[in-house]
Amino acid sequence: MTEPAPLEEDSPSLDPRAIERNYRRERARRRAKVERQSAVKRSDVRFWVTLLILAFLTAFAILAAWHEVQTLFGV
Repeated sequence: MTEPAPLEEDSPSLDPRAIERNYRRERARRRAKVERQSAVKRSDVRFWVTLLILAFLTAFAILAAWHEVQTLFGV
């Protein structure tokens, strides 16, 4: 007696629910990829804005200290 041919593991399923699940999974992967890309862009903007604010505050503190030094020593 011969044995039946083994089913290939890579053959696509003909189950409509499995096909729909695969579509949903691929859509979710694409959506997650777009979300990651936009999150990276937002984090870049946050970094530069924070750096700009810190640079402004540092310059303000240096100028205020310089003014106090001039006032204190009468320069």
